[in-house]
Amino acid sequence: MAGYQLSERISPDQLSRCVDHLAERINRDYKGKNLVLIGILKGAFIFMADLARRLDLPVKLDFVRLASYGNKSQTCGNVRITKDVELPLQGSHVLVVEDIVDSGVTLKWLLDHVSNLCPESVKVCALLDKLERREVEVPIDYVGMTVAKGFLVGYGLDFSENHRNLPAIYEVVFDKTVSG
Repeated sequence: MAGYQLSERISPDQLSRCVDHLAERINRDYKGKNLVLIGILKGAFIFMADLARRLDLPVKLDFVRLASYGNKSQTCGNVRITKDVELPLQGSHVLVVEDIVDSGVTLKWLLDHVSNLCPESVKVCALLDKLERREVEVPIDYVGMTVAKGFLVGYGLDFSENHRNLPAIYEVVFDKTVSG
């Protein structure tokens, strides 16, 4: 029917422990500071919500949405903003929250953009770091997990806008035979 199956790679319990660990580090590192979390839509919204609820410090939340030109499976260098940061960032410590870092192209572009808004500091928190597809080196200050190859969905990650709502992260395993 669908042409693929889903195979669980990261369970809800593993995700919860991962977010707990990241929150502990962020709480320690940002104690007494003005922190703004900027989530990259659409993928990071579930991760960012879970992370924000575990932080024991006052935070402000904002989102950006970016689009890049190219085919759906590959990012190219032409990035544009479809929803920009609305909060003033000057003097704040910014933590960009990303679901998965693949090529690094879009994240690098966003870091340059946010830096131009004069925050006190800019760091990155990524739930997943997928090194196999990295084209541009970007600093990832807080990494939940490093993952190897595979097309992943769930917990905010999608396949043609499907499966974002799943509580775990799954690998999409495409059927080897195509019926004609």
